[in-house]
Amino acid sequence: MNDILASLKLKVLADISNVINKALDLEQSMNEVLAILSDNLSMKRATITLMDRTSGALVITASHGLTQEERRRGVYRLGEGVTGKIFETARPYIVPDVHNDPLFLDKTGARKVERDRISFLGVPILLHGSPIGVLNVDRLFGDEVSFDEDVEFLNVVATLIAQFISLNEQVEEKVDELKRENVSLRYRVSKEIKGPYIVARSPVMLDVERQVERVAPTRATVLLLGESGVGKTLIARVIHDLSDRVNFPFVKVNCASIPETLLESELFGYERGAFTGATNSKAGRFEEANKGTIFLDEIGELPMGLQAKLLRVLQDREFERLGSNLTRRVDVRIIAATNRDLEESVENGTFRQDLFYRLSVFPVRIPALRERKEDVVGLLNHFLGKVANEYGRQIAFDIDALEMLRRYDWPGNVREMENLIERLVIMAESSRIEAGFLLPLLASTGAAAGGGGGVLDSSQHSLKDMERNEVVNALKRAGWVQYKAAEDLGLTPRQMGYRVKKFGLENMVASERARYR
Repeated sequence: MNDILASLKLKVLADISNVINKALDLEQSMNEVLAILSDNLSMKRATITLMDRTSGALVITASHGLTQEERRRGVYRLGEGVTGKIFETARPYIVPDVHNDPLFLDKTGARKVERDRISFLGVPILLHGSPIGVLNVDRLFGDEVSFDEDVEFLNVVATLIAQFISLNEQVEEKVDELKRENVSLRYRVSKEIKGPYIVARSPVMLDVERQVERVAPTRATVLLLGESGVGKTLIARVIHDLSDRVNFPFVKVNCASIPETLLESELFGYERGAFTGATNSKAGRFEEANKGTIFLDEIGELPMGLQAKLLRVLQDREFERLGSNLTRRVDVRIIAATNRDLEESVENGTFRQDLFYRLSVFPVRIPALRERKEDVVGLLNHFLGKVANEYGRQIAFDIDALEMLRRYDWPGNVREMENLIERLVIMAESSRIEAGFLLPLLASTGAAAGGGGGVLDSSQHSLKDMERNEVVNALKRAGWVQYKAAEDLGLTPRQMGYRVKKFGLENMVASERARYR
């Protein structure tokens, strides 16, 4: 009997050792190890449970003799049940009969229908002396062999599994290191060829740059935080371009600019007949972004009803089009952005806490331009070069004008700067811009006031005020008809509607339109 048992053990260990060449596919190799145990021994069921780094829970990673649903239910807290106890104590545990041991929880439900005596045991999977998981099995050698034989042999198998995991982690670390080196190289090349990149000299933006390079090659969801106009869209694009999704779509959605009634169909699509006017089926933005990246700007404006649907996409990568029961799956990386305090929105009950946690796996705060004065000159040169290519015109600032721009607080951030440069290229009669020409265009500046942080005369306007005035004047000329005002300004009706909402002009438009009726 002992010779037969020894021979059997050697055969099983030899078969398991042959799986080492598949160790890079960790789940497959672990499933094969369990299948070898089942084929050669009396074992009916087995599980390998590993620590999930995100949740901290113990989750079944490989199994034999369990359905997918039974396996999905196998999640344990530290110290919970037999599995939790084995992990916490780093010691084997034997259950002579699962029906009579209160610590055996049968969370998977795999043994509920069986009434016969079932023996069960488990051992910790140790790496460098610390538990990383648990190997649980039914009896290996049958009742005629002692439990000690089972435990001794199972410890050897667990050691081999730990080596598989260690090898897999080492390869993953090396791959991650190579990916980071590749991202850094591609980013430097991007700067040299003037592709999308971050203009950064200030310590705070150099830190943002480092975070972007680190997260880009991963699958992690990213939440970009910062005031309006700081460049969240650009950074989202850089993350996409530095990822392995660069050859697939980068789809932008501004959750604030699309009416709530249309946002669901815009994001998730709709089927023919789903609502009045739906004469054809249409794919949503998530389907358009499949295998690529979707950038959800102003995520804090997402209605509560759609937040649950987005949470499901984040968790399961699946959804249904409006008017359809067919579940669709997508492989999409989500980057979200907001200028709101989402934690405050969670406290106010306007944003789901579970969605907030899912979105903020990797939050990146982008500082306002007034916090990164060292970047002002670099950004000015960047935008001057950009508009020079677009308009075929070179302009430059004299010393006083440049100092004024350095000291300006830029309430509209980088977007305000870009708009200013474009306006200057159009309006300036000379190629050299003086401080006096800038003065009417800036909202507030210590340089213009000759002191630190002074405010311009109230007759002067910021770019935002000027844009609002242009919109109002166009509406007046068009008799407060938005689509006519849009044509006047060279905008689409949708863009005009966004500006009306942005500047809070809805009530003004409604009251003035009523006067024209």
